[in-house]
Amino acid sequence: MREDLTLVTGAPANGGSCVAHHDGRVVFVRYALPGERVRARVTAERGSYWHAEALEVLDPSPDRIEPLCPIAGVDGAGCCDLAFADPEAVRKLKGEVVANQLERLGGYHWAGAAQPLSQTGPTGWRTRVRLDVGADRRPGFHRYHSDELVTDLYCAQLPDGMLDGLPEQDRPPGAALHVVVDDDDQRHVVRTVRHGKRTVTQVEEGNYHAVQRVGPRSWRLPVTAFWQAHRDAATVYSEVLAHWAQPAAGGIAWDLYGGAGIFAAVLATAVGESGRVLSVDTSRGASGAARAALQDLPQVHVVTDSVRRAVAAEPTSADIAVLDPPRAGAGREVIDLLAAANVPRIIHIGCEAAAFARDIGLYLGHGYAVEELTVFDAFPLTHHVECIALLIR
Repeated sequence: MREDLTLVTGAPANGGSCVAHHDGRVVFVRYALPGERVRARVTAERGSYWHAEALEVLDPSPDRIEPLCPIAGVDGAGCCDLAFADPEAVRKLKGEVVANQLERLGGYHWAGAAQPLSQTGPTGWRTRVRLDVGADRRPGFHRYHSDELVTDLYCAQLPDGMLDGLPEQDRPPGAALHVVVDDDDQRHVVRTVRHGKRTVTQVEEGNYHAVQRVGPRSWRLPVTAFWQAHRDAATVYSEVLAHWAQPAAGGIAWDLYGGAGIFAAVLATAVGESGRVLSVDTSRGASGAARAALQDLPQVHVVTDSVRRAVAAEPTSADIAVLDPPRAGAGREVIDLLAAANVPRIIHIGCEAAAFARDIGLYLGHGYAVEELTVFDAFPLTHHVECIALLIR
């Protein structure tokens, strides 16, 4: 067992750590802030670099505060990995991380801080969560990169009472609990259990479908389907999209990785009934929710397929494309297709800084320019961000 190290931390790194050095080796230290001297425990050795976690802060940063989440931290849950830092300082750190990734991986210079998503504040913002059930038949949050569960459910991301009463029920080990408080303030609890290739679903409370709203429009979608975790995210992103998209009436818009069709609704309003919106997602549940919510918009066509196949099959290019890909990003193949189709205006959304930066670099390589770029602190108390860029050619 390696002895604990005394380290002085430097710049923030992507993934929630700070960079330190020991005997010429890079050490990524979690639960530390830049400029701190800490006693750290090495948790993984990866050749030329190590991972560690701060056990004791010997010289704290002025940005360090009492943790806002009672269950996070070393040997706690992996939920709120920056709960010990002042929220304004965290937004600056997130901006530094995104700027570094854009420079290194995308070849693009940007400087700024992450913006607050709304006035909700750093706690109580999450309205959707998944818990796993352990061998003791109790639900819990995972420790960081571990199968072990923390069964204290008082995560600061969640509004008070959201998980009340859940530990008291008896559930099979290995089950997953999906808990949603929807826009009707109703709680829904759905349990899923894998049996080989089959998933058995049981509604424990509420309904299998939750109600979500953006503006005057409502969606009913499965509790197990994707919807933005932050209570204000769907509305804020829709407002940004409406401001940046600017398709003309009668135009063509592509909503790629469209999910339940939140952005398709915005684009449909812009292009009008004489236009056309193609919304594409691989999830049948999300596509079904999109068809149901947007059935009064004849200009919207919802396709359940891969983005690559759907775009390649389109006979006519789009005036604008909106992409909200998964954490891995859109990647070269999809961005090559958009460039080959000569889409002049693209709005790209990314929830992982490195993948977002790589995608931006691919666009730049095809002659696109970044017109606007905003970083939102859409996941307070954590290192995660949401980045949105407007690219034009």
